[in-house]
Amino acid sequence: MVANTTRIKTKRLPAAIALALGLLIGAGWQPTALAHGAVAHMVPLQKTLEEFGASVQWDDYARMFVIVKDGTYVKVKPDSREAIVNGKPLRLQVPVVFKGKTAYMSDEFINEVFQSGLDQTFAVEHRAHPLNPLSAAEINAAVAIIKAAPQYKNNVRFTEISLREPEKSQVWQFVLSGRDVQQPRQADITLLDGVHVIETVVDLQQKKVLSWQPIKDAQGMVLLDDFASVQSIINASKEYAEALNKHGVADPSKVITTPLTVGYFDGKDGLQQDQRLLKVVSYLDVGDGNYWAHPIENLVAVVDLEQKKIIKIEEGPVIPVPMKPTPYDGRDRKAPKIKPLDIIEPEGKNYTITGNTIHWQNWDFHLHLNSRVGPVISTVTYNDNGRKRKVMYEGSLGGMIVPYGDPDVGWYFKAYLDAGDYGMGTLTSPIALGKDAPQNAVLLDETIADYTGKPTAIPRAIAIFERYAGPEYKHQEMGQPNISTERRELVVRWISTVGNYDYIFDWVFHQNGTIGIDAGATGIEAVKGVKARTMQDPTAKQDTQYGTLIDHNIVGTTHQHIYNFRLDMDVDGENNSLVELNPDVKPNDRVGPRTSTMQVDQVKVTTEQQAAQKFDPSTIRLLSNPSRLNKMGNPVSYQLIPYAGGTHPIAKGANFGKDEWIYHRLSFMDRQLWVTRYNPNERYPEGKYPNRSIHDTGLGQYTADNQPIDNTDDVVWLTTGTTHVARAEEWPIMPTEWVHALLKPWNFFDETPTLNLNGQKQQ
Repeated sequence: MVANTTRIKTKRLPAAIALALGLLIGAGWQPTALAHGAVAHMVPLQKTLEEFGASVQWDDYARMFVIVKDGTYVKVKPDSREAIVNGKPLRLQVPVVFKGKTAYMSDEFINEVFQSGLDQTFAVEHRAHPLNPLSAAEINAAVAIIKAAPQYKNNVRFTEISLREPEKSQVWQFVLSGRDVQQPRQADITLLDGVHVIETVVDLQQKKVLSWQPIKDAQGMVLLDDFASVQSIINASKEYAEALNKHGVADPSKVITTPLTVGYFDGKDGLQQDQRLLKVVSYLDVGDGNYWAHPIENLVAVVDLEQKKIIKIEEGPVIPVPMKPTPYDGRDRKAPKIKPLDIIEPEGKNYTITGNTIHWQNWDFHLHLNSRVGPVISTVTYNDNGRKRKVMYEGSLGGMIVPYGDPDVGWYFKAYLDAGDYGMGTLTSPIALGKDAPQNAVLLDETIADYTGKPTAIPRAIAIFERYAGPEYKHQEMGQPNISTERRELVVRWISTVGNYDYIFDWVFHQNGTIGIDAGATGIEAVKGVKARTMQDPTAKQDTQYGTLIDHNIVGTTHQHIYNFRLDMDVDGENNSLVELNPDVKPNDRVGPRTSTMQVDQVKVTTEQQAAQKFDPSTIRLLSNPSRLNKMGNPVSYQLIPYAGGTHPIAKGANFGKDEWIYHRLSFMDRQLWVTRYNPNERYPEGKYPNRSIHDTGLGQYTADNQPIDNTDDVVWLTTGTTHVARAEEWPIMPTEWVHALLKPWNFFDETPTLNLNGQKQQ
């Protein structure tokens, strides 16, 4: 992980700054002298700092510049030799000065201020965390080792290059006691040789291949160069051009293709399972910037990626392409005037980033980006009155699916496994400061490997920020002072763009020990071209059988967004149990006028298959540590809440008949809670290779042996999501719709853990 920061460490001037300096001196302006008598090189303040990545504002009333970059908040007045950096004074060698209406600063200003040590947001990692992701140098070394192997072929592509993690026990020992792990740095590398998948392991220290294992009956994920291949195949196809012409499209150069996985239907779709195929649906570019609004309906090309050709064209009745310009970027609208909303941290951040480890108040955790599932939050601990307590070894998105409910030719196969089929980390969308994340966010760059094995930097991949989240608690006794305090949250935000949809994932750490997981869907809905303009047209009822008419000739098709999160919880230790608390109404067996009582029945869930459950919000589900008790003698626990509110109807399960082939391939979407015995190789709810899979190699397979989960090292899998019934207010672009999951301490502490926040400033 690298902060999105450029540190100036050399005295060589950038060309633009040198040119500006030359023009000033040529115009007769005398440079300012340094304190020791040397000549100061002056550069334009605003332009230079903005190129550096800082925001610059001029406060006309206070006659002062406010400069913000990551964790550094600077106030400086012209002609003053003192700046205020994170609330502390800093002596400047040369003051900021105005020449006409332009402010100038010394070319040493950035070094002076941003390397002053007054910003403690970033700290040097003196001992590398064993879960640190592979660096660019390590990725290059791993690829070189693979390419030197005798089995390597030149046409091989890389689907994943990632750290081979050390043993869990050794990682915890490093985190809690500083003991070094024994395993040398190793890399897991998945290769794609044509249609064949190969798993390899390399030792980076010994520079050798440890294993080279072909995987039988597996299809690799779709790679970015497959997208370019599909477009070129479509462009070169006379057969497809003729089909387009039948559907009213005379110019193939205006057609935009979307390559989609084909699923598996036991041969009912006429396709062979061992072929590497994609289905292609197309849209027309009419110049409005939104080709998604112009679907070429009922036309699907089946592309063989190995043969590099179309092997089949599937068609239905011709539907005219909706041609109404429908820009989604506001280009045709006048923006309202909105006054600025500034979020400032004048004394700097309350958190520290040391390498890949984040420290905020009582929380410590490790963070890195995985090319498949995005952010991975690891070795999460909570400092409880001086004692670091384990909460979670590793948490991440496990996988997700977006299945559609329309059986027509262009829709029946659409059930996108966004992480497992495409790699959502690879499709990370850089975060726009002040829009995708608040102004006070720190943006972190990440590095992953592309399909050629080349290290690829993703700028602004993850945002970290602190926010106000309402009152933590409040009480007002009559005649007594008010007692209340604010709630703060630390948010780790990541966004992935998968075709038409953009997914925002927040990991939210609360001061009171709660961890929230928020998943937001935005972007452009996948829409279907139809004949009906309004619901009063004669075809409207048939056209909207599987969706909602959200524009003239446009139906938003009903579908689901189902997310599964893999949470390797270690609640105060590895040995945990799943417990249910069921509130119940029972007869009053004691004296008094009441006939009934409220009681809670406790049930222990002992096996993996018993744990696979639909979520009933009236039941309290706890992952407990039976060997650790709080001061009252209750087992310390965390409550598991897959649905903690949302803005769309919840997905109670998969909306499919039980005879659908998707049920043979995927089980995770139909249960909201799964608990499995810890196995480091069981990482994905849909299985490691879900593309065109014929049976469930994920949670269905993981739980087939029905292992005991009582007082063992367990992994929790939470499934949450929405059934998306489209509405007009989501077109042409969809306001973010959220679902929320929670992990909440339950008798984990001895008392309210945030009592220390009342009446004092938290440091």
